[in-house]
Amino acid sequence: MKRVLWEPTAESVAAANVTDYLHWLDRERGVALGSYAALWEWSTAEQSDFWQSIWDYYEVDATAEPDAVLERATMPGARWFPGARLNYAEHVLARAPTDSPALLAVAEGEDPVPITTNELRAQVGSLAAALREYGVGPGDRVAAYVGNLPEAVVAMLAVTSIGAVWTVCAPDFGTMGVLDRFVQVEPSVLIAVDGYRFAGREHDRLDTVAVLRSSMSGLKKMILIRSLRPDAEPPAELDAVPFDSLLDRVAEPEFQAMDFEDPLWILYSSGTTGAPKGIVQGQGGILLEHLKSLGLAMDLRAGDRYFFYSSTSWMAWNYLVGGLLHGTTIVLYDGSPGYPDLAGNWGVAAVTGATTFGTGAAYVSGCCNAGLALDALDLSSLRTVIPTGSPLSPAGWEWLDQQLPGVRIDPIAGGTDVCTAFTGGSPLLPVRVDEIPCRWPGIAVDVVDNEGRSVRDEVGEFVVTKPMPSMPIELWDDVDGSRYRDTYFAEFPGIWRQGDWASISPDGAITILGRSDSTLNRGGVRIGSAEVYASVESHPEVADSLVVGVELPDGEYLMPLFVVTAEGAELDPELCDRIRAALRLELSPRHVPDVIIAAPAVPRTLTGKKLEVPIKRILQGVPLEQAVAIGVVDRPDVLDWYVEVREAQRLVGERA
Repeated sequence: MKRVLWEPTAESVAAANVTDYLHWLDRERGVALGSYAALWEWSTAEQSDFWQSIWDYYEVDATAEPDAVLERATMPGARWFPGARLNYAEHVLARAPTDSPALLAVAEGEDPVPITTNELRAQVGSLAAALREYGVGPGDRVAAYVGNLPEAVVAMLAVTSIGAVWTVCAPDFGTMGVLDRFVQVEPSVLIAVDGYRFAGREHDRLDTVAVLRSSMSGLKKMILIRSLRPDAEPPAELDAVPFDSLLDRVAEPEFQAMDFEDPLWILYSSGTTGAPKGIVQGQGGILLEHLKSLGLAMDLRAGDRYFFYSSTSWMAWNYLVGGLLHGTTIVLYDGSPGYPDLAGNWGVAAVTGATTFGTGAAYVSGCCNAGLALDALDLSSLRTVIPTGSPLSPAGWEWLDQQLPGVRIDPIAGGTDVCTAFTGGSPLLPVRVDEIPCRWPGIAVDVVDNEGRSVRDEVGEFVVTKPMPSMPIELWDDVDGSRYRDTYFAEFPGIWRQGDWASISPDGAITILGRSDSTLNRGGVRIGSAEVYASVESHPEVADSLVVGVELPDGEYLMPLFVVTAEGAELDPELCDRIRAALRLELSPRHVPDVIIAAPAVPRTLTGKKLEVPIKRILQGVPLEQAVAIGVVDRPDVLDWYVEVREAQRLVGERA
């Protein structure tokens, strides 16, 4: 049994939202559930009863009530709450905090700026009125090229309040990366920022904005957020209206009632191996899922302060805004997590009094590897910390436990595809090192083998066996649904394949081992890359690493490990031997790479994911432009180095 890091107390259980829900369920529905396991079993076995209970418990306000809960339970093709009409933005603004700010905006190196719910409502109403004047209506797309600013929240709520469809890219995306996304959805309005600040530097984006403007022939209007230069007039060639000038009018928000499954927003697949897919999610499905997951699982409450470090291009930003549904103040940080030093994000959590803090597991590991101490910061308000985005190393778990005694670690695992987490912790369950405590209510998570059979304590495919309301209503421009089926249901018909490699213990705890499409296969035994990274990156000389499995034309299989050394360190034979010995000892001989190569850097997507599959394809000889979309890579210059490795046949040569 793995070591327990946190256990619920009688007081914490009594105060938890899920406890109140269970009491309500017993009182109002006559459903008595004596444990978390019983709740999960009931919520997935009796889907209609469960999701109706979420609708009623959270008092969803609909202008037209549904005819049923789940009309069709097939995947794909499930139809939720037919006949219901509602508006996501109306629920957000109706439930936003009343006794504390709705938003706390923190720019890099500056103090938090509070924005009240009344101010937020007024700005949403003003912008929505302007959009209506520009001819924007239900179903039209509004695209935003903007960072984690209050203007982004205002714009998203204004767009969705009138029934239009929101889509966004962060300004650190390259021009082609943005065009690959926005051009396909044909926006009516483009909202863009003039630039942004990151790690103490200013990044002007007006040239990119000009290209976006000229490339979108269907635009009715261009709106410019003057973030870097608030007093400068927009360049004439943009023909843009300043964002702030649209907020002067007084207009109360008007909410367009929409069908439960009408589009709310469009998110995008990573786009690392081809054109990114537009993932269309619905008004009601997102509303119910964010009420349930943020309330019953993450335990957000009125009066909390919820800080999730995120780019607007990551679904975590949408998930952050969803905190307003629970009367929670959300913290918007626009800047580098490591500014002015490595403790930067923890400093934001401290100065804003964050009660729940979400961040990338890679950031936690970086803090751990650097030996960062947090005792100089006042983190006394922090109740929950959420490492996510990739599996957290065992050392990272231990570091969090040491630095934040008494704080619940909630390692969630989810996906852009559903804009939520499938698994995570619960206020009712203990937290053990190196595992995710449970499957979240209403989500029929399982792990299956190659034949689709459910397995326990074995590594297999992470799947969802029953529909959930926030699954995409469609992929953009997928008229016959073939791309949707191929993306999620090709491997196991009727079962959603998430693309993660995982295991479930008999008591329901989850371990995520990495992406299954980048899974390593040695002698028929499949290995998740995350466990390799946990071992390799525990060496103080290692700053970063990348492991891939490459099927060679001659039928052989090669598993190279690329290592980025820490400053002052060298990848010498002695370090290579220690890496191999540790992998062999801690994991198995199959985990030992065929070759270890010093690399200048590990390329990642702009949301921090290692480019395992694209690098694998490059090493297999796929042309660079076909292997990866350059616009979504944080260090595109590094890709040429991997091409040179392939062309020089260094992998085979060094293995020999």
